[in-house]
Amino acid sequence: MSNNIPKVTPSSKVNDVIQQITQRIISRSQPTRKAYLERIENARRTTVHRAELACGNLAHGFAACQSEEKQILKSMTRSDIAIITSYNDMLSAHRPYDSYPEKLKQALLENGAIGQVASGVPAMCDGVTQGQDGMELSLLSRDVIAMSTAIGLSHNMFDGALYLGICDKIVPGLMIGALSFGHLPAIFVPAGPMSTGLPNKEKVRIRQLYAEGKVDRSALLEAEAASYHGIGTCTFYGTANSNQMVMEVMGLHLPGASFVPPDSPLRDALNIAAARQITRLTEQSGNYLSIGQLVDEKVIVNGIVALLATGGSTNLTMHLVAIARAAGIIINWDDFSDLSAIVPLICRIYPNGQADINQFQASGGVQLLIRQLLSKGLLHDDVNTVVGFGLSRYTMEPWLDNGQLAWREGAEASYNLDVIADINQPFSAHGGTKLLSGNLGRAMMKTSAVPVENQVIEAPAIVFNNQNDIAPRFEAGELDRDCVIVVRFQGPSANGMPELHKLMPPLGVLLDKGYKVALVTDGRLSGASGKVPSAIHVTPEAYNGGLLAKVQDGDLIRVDALTGEISLLVDEHELAARQPYQPDLSAERVGCGRELFGALRTHLSGAEEGACSLNF
Repeated sequence: MSNNIPKVTPSSKVNDVIQQITQRIISRSQPTRKAYLERIENARRTTVHRAELACGNLAHGFAACQSEEKQILKSMTRSDIAIITSYNDMLSAHRPYDSYPEKLKQALLENGAIGQVASGVPAMCDGVTQGQDGMELSLLSRDVIAMSTAIGLSHNMFDGALYLGICDKIVPGLMIGALSFGHLPAIFVPAGPMSTGLPNKEKVRIRQLYAEGKVDRSALLEAEAASYHGIGTCTFYGTANSNQMVMEVMGLHLPGASFVPPDSPLRDALNIAAARQITRLTEQSGNYLSIGQLVDEKVIVNGIVALLATGGSTNLTMHLVAIARAAGIIINWDDFSDLSAIVPLICRIYPNGQADINQFQASGGVQLLIRQLLSKGLLHDDVNTVVGFGLSRYTMEPWLDNGQLAWREGAEASYNLDVIADINQPFSAHGGTKLLSGNLGRAMMKTSAVPVENQVIEAPAIVFNNQNDIAPRFEAGELDRDCVIVVRFQGPSANGMPELHKLMPPLGVLLDKGYKVALVTDGRLSGASGKVPSAIHVTPEAYNGGLLAKVQDGDLIRVDALTGEISLLVDEHELAARQPYQPDLSAERVGCGRELFGALRTHLSGAEEGACSLNF
């Protein structure tokens, strides 16, 4: 259909369990999906489009355009493409987007279309705010991004959209906003990872030495700066790179676009191709395909499978739920866990291995991942993508042939079996994401980086109501024992559900000392949870009546990732007599802008429902 990507005949072979899980999602979603599709079809037919805008409205809409552009927009026969950008020049992942809009607009103009930057969306970095008050705005920013996207598109000037976003909450927020305007075609334009810096294993070693007081702050800063040192996404496999992996396997990037470095000739060529391709999806093109039609139940299942097969970020167990709901599709953690039971782990990317995302790309990348998963019927091939029907198109890789973008067969076997395994000899038969349940509620654990011998622990609880209270007790040696660290009142309604990465170095030290240690929390850890067994996203959260609020120091807790258990081993009669702890969180809801988000916080759903404040 586009850019010389060969047409393929999609395979009908799908694993029976994949098919069964997909069918139950289709059945579960039938009324909401039907209502969504009717809504976006009604928007396509009845929403005021550019041609129907009053003259004053339209004049405002193109007032800033050049004369040639105004003439094109007046004609109504050419496409106007919205560009929604997350550019800022502080954060490495978003810095490359500085020059992208002008290049995209030029490429659109050369193809007879117009591009307009419809809105910018906020893009914050969890790496900067980690352990700080600003981290409590992080998850909330996803819904703000979705609303900002909708505001940009609400001018009804547009026939399609290009979305420029990379990191943790940005891509999910853009997706939710795009699906609210699901009658418009959409392509997502990534910017790629930074070049490889200090190896992740060495970075973690320095962090742990600092936690033990064996190196000073200057040594720690040097290590961190050597790891995060240029433009592009961080190279470990956290939420940012998990976003890119999932979006490509869902068919919303051009094939092979996810992990091409920023500001490289191939990246520029792919951006131009994305601009060209979006014009081929609009109603004016005759090949109309909206994002709301593209993102169906099979596409959502493909995204989950990609996440599991690569050991991706647990944040996506919330974000994909919210994204799916924005498209009228209902998924839950049982779907993730049941898929994880049959999807093998075939990638080792830090923190579930030593390689970074650039080494993954060099080892065969997304094209090899898709090829292998398709070969076992673990992905739906019969899906729409932004380059045509059939996910098999995404086994092709882009390259520059005498400076021109071309496509060729991607890797057929791994170039490094320590990074991408042969699917017949996976690193694990299990996808590495486990649903835990018991009297404490339901939780997720990323097991792909946790040694099997550490996946079962029964030990006394040490309870914290604030993550900042842990470091002093660690430094005093009070945690030097087998224990389950409980960090509660970190859920969506309590404080916006911050990530708790600052806990990983000290807990990692305890493991290295030979203690059995686990973390249980209604907060988040995302893709960097590493070797510490961590039951995260516990729901119901402590603030909303979860049993976590009744846990006391010394209570035995059992965390078993092998059987999927998370239980408080206290007599039921004693638990019934206990009063839940009720913290005063008022001081944590002001400062650093947190007071502005009170209304959002009070409307957030639980983690398993996507931790979302929006009505779909």
